[in-house]
Amino acid sequence: MNIPRLVIAGTSSGVGKTTIAAGLIAALRETGKRVQSFKCGPDYIDPGYLTLAAGLPCRNLDSWILSRDSLIELFIHAAAVADISVVEGVMGLYDGRGQENSGSTAEVAKWLRAPVILVVDVGKMSSSAAAIVLGYRQLDPEVNLAGVILNNIGSPNHLRWVTEAVTKKTGVPVLGYLPKNAEIRLPERHLGLVPAAEKRELNGSMARIMEQVKSTVDVIAISRLAGTAESLPPVTESLFPRRVEPKLVNIAVARDEAFNFYYQDNLDILVARGAELKFVSPLHDSSLPVDTHGVFIGGGFPEMYASELEANTGFKRALAEAAEAGMPIYAECGGLMYISQGITDFEGNKYTMAGLIPGWTVMQKQRVRMGYAVAEVLRDNILAQRGKRLRGHLFHWSKLLELPELSEKTAYRILEPKEQLEGFVAGPKSNILGSYLHLHFGSETSLAERFVETCTQWVNQGGHY
Repeated sequence: MNIPRLVIAGTSSGVGKTTIAAGLIAALRETGKRVQSFKCGPDYIDPGYLTLAAGLPCRNLDSWILSRDSLIELFIHAAAVADISVVEGVMGLYDGRGQENSGSTAEVAKWLRAPVILVVDVGKMSSSAAAIVLGYRQLDPEVNLAGVILNNIGSPNHLRWVTEAVTKKTGVPVLGYLPKNAEIRLPERHLGLVPAAEKRELNGSMARIMEQVKSTVDVIAISRLAGTAESLPPVTESLFPRRVEPKLVNIAVARDEAFNFYYQDNLDILVARGAELKFVSPLHDSSLPVDTHGVFIGGGFPEMYASELEANTGFKRALAEAAEAGMPIYAECGGLMYISQGITDFEGNKYTMAGLIPGWTVMQKQRVRMGYAVAEVLRDNILAQRGKRLRGHLFHWSKLLELPELSEKTAYRILEPKEQLEGFVAGPKSNILGSYLHLHFGSETSLAERFVETCTQWVNQGGHY
């Protein structure tokens, strides 16, 4: 299948991949192209900026969590309706899990047969940039390193020195640059960039980034480069049924400033399996939508909105009533924090939350866990049966204080990278699943199917809201 596409990779984290990718996407969009954005790896924040730039939901491509066929299927599903697709990498081009670099940007680029543009921060070098580009080009000849964008150029002379060195010593063309300019940097906090959902003034920032990219990056050449991508290999389609499933249940999805960490494909796969999604705000709404049959509370920054979440007693009461009635409720990471007894923030202030499971979540002075994980399901729950092995990732700064009564309700045993217990199954009908583990429904089709099935069973057994 001929789908114009390219990958924006970096020599490391922090070189400006997101800024350049977002600016390029916005510039391509301004030319009249429909642009589909993607982000490599388990990232929820960068996709928000790419979504804003493209005007279409960004998708995640993770070659450690997803199989090759599933990743390509997800890519084609979203990219087939676009004119061009731009994939932002994760960390450095070859950074992944283990010596095989599984989950790396390079692996995704090879699976997608996509040309790669390498972003190099040259703020403290000139001709040495050629050695870096040469090394990245030669490390894996199967990676199609087709261009370079330079970041933090200090002057016209600096640009000339670096460009001449790179093109003469490596043969890789320089397709543009960004100057040193603090005005186009994106805001950050403890999990990385501040989510785009929180920043009302980001449209102005995005416009400035786009204008800079239009001024100093060869957008036309990059567009032509995307068109040189090889045809994709055939894959077995399994995630999206050819027959459209009838709408079986309504699932309320928490989405606002506090909760916005979702894989877009998770939502799409739920819809493909028969769910109608109703978006709701634990910050602003007083109740769940009428005829809700299940709830999905994703990750985010509830600690930054703890006071407002505590004050919204109507929504917490509605959620508690639904839980007591047996409605399936899935809470992931920030969602787990919300369904706990409460949150203790970085300053030690305590805020009461929904209280669907015992125990308080307490923010820590340093990150608790980050990285991929293999989990074994210990108890039948609303997503998976006991004994199932799942791949996901963990990334959080809070800790749920351990209580004796929780140990008998543990949802998972983390097998890799270090064995430990994780998550809880609760509720009168084991209808609540809360965990720090982030799951991609594309990694295991039964996850979404079982969630919809449990919601359907609850309705068929007389459950209603």
